[in-house]
Amino acid sequence: MDLSLLYYALQGLAGFIAFVTIWGWLPLDNWWVRGVEFPRIQIMVLGIIAWFGMLVFFSEWELWQWILFVVLSGTLAFQLRMVLPYTKLWKKEVQKAKDKPEGQAHQIKIMVSNVLTPNDETQKLVDLVKQKQPDILITLESDKKWEQALQQVEPDYPYTVKVPLDNLYGMHLYSKLELIDPEVKYLMIDDIPSIHTQLRLQGGRVVWLYCLHPMPPSPTEADKSTTRDAELLMVGKHIKENDQTAILAGDLNDVAWSKTTRRFQRISGLLDPRIGRHFINTFHVKYPFLRWALDHIFHSACFTVVDIQRMPSVGSDHFPVMTTLQYEPEEASKQEGNAPTAQAEDIQETDNKIEEGKKEGEKVSEEHRQEQRSFG
Repeated sequence: MDLSLLYYALQGLAGFIAFVTIWGWLPLDNWWVRGVEFPRIQIMVLGIIAWFGMLVFFSEWELWQWILFVVLSGTLAFQLRMVLPYTKLWKKEVQKAKDKPEGQAHQIKIMVSNVLTPNDETQKLVDLVKQKQPDILITLESDKKWEQALQQVEPDYPYTVKVPLDNLYGMHLYSKLELIDPEVKYLMIDDIPSIHTQLRLQGGRVVWLYCLHPMPPSPTEADKSTTRDAELLMVGKHIKENDQTAILAGDLNDVAWSKTTRRFQRISGLLDPRIGRHFINTFHVKYPFLRWALDHIFHSACFTVVDIQRMPSVGSDHFPVMTTLQYEPEEASKQEGNAPTAQAEDIQETDNKIEEGKKEGEKVSEEHRQEQRSFG
């Protein structure tokens, strides 16, 4: 192989990595800008290859090559800063749960599974739920077919909220724990639900649970991330303003290191149990190199982590993920210091984004209504 061609290829890769990183800094909500936030792990890996490759082939560089190397170094440092918090190299945001005697450890196991509506391998999820016995099961993209299949587990789950839809945004909640005044809300778009409920833990403490699945920015769904961002920030603002002890879970169609998710944490004060642990990449099942975390859980500082892990495939394009939390209010004061703090700019940007999201949501809702009328 001609080594000069390899060197030019490495320089081309370096230029591409720098360009993609800087492109993602544009203050736009369009999918073709926000989409580059997703593959940061992949961008980082390719950037490291390009960086070391340029060093290996170092010789008498021209000025433009020095500039390229400096720009690559800066953009690679940025990508590393975004990704490293989700590894063991970073300080844990949520502490490991303490061992407590049986009966005193008030734990809650939550399984989140985007089932993929066309997926017919329903028994795989049923068997997994029967095996793992989560206290809470949240399914996304679940329609009537999935609702009927999950009737097999209902004897173990006396509390349910069912929103079967065939538009890829159906949602079901199954709970062993008491649900108090559950509501289905359509925060941004008329046919995209979210579930809001209070939840009574084993020890009697009542907390809030929010189940979300906003529309993603993509060429096949939403042109912009505006409604997705606004929905997440709206719920985060509500949690903070009402001083709620809360858990938020679901397929957020966003990654943990995006500017919106990080702002959501600052606005809500909720913690991310993956920080200081591992990625929990749940999508896409079939493409190991093209995976990132779309299925999330965030919670108040009074919870610690027993375990968080990705579950085996159930035939969907998403892996299920199960998180076990422990209610330890005595740890709240220690962990609150780990929560990122909102600045004045965050508050202003959140209010602006929510207003933009409402307007965009009206527009998208009307488009959906017109589509339904045309097919009806």
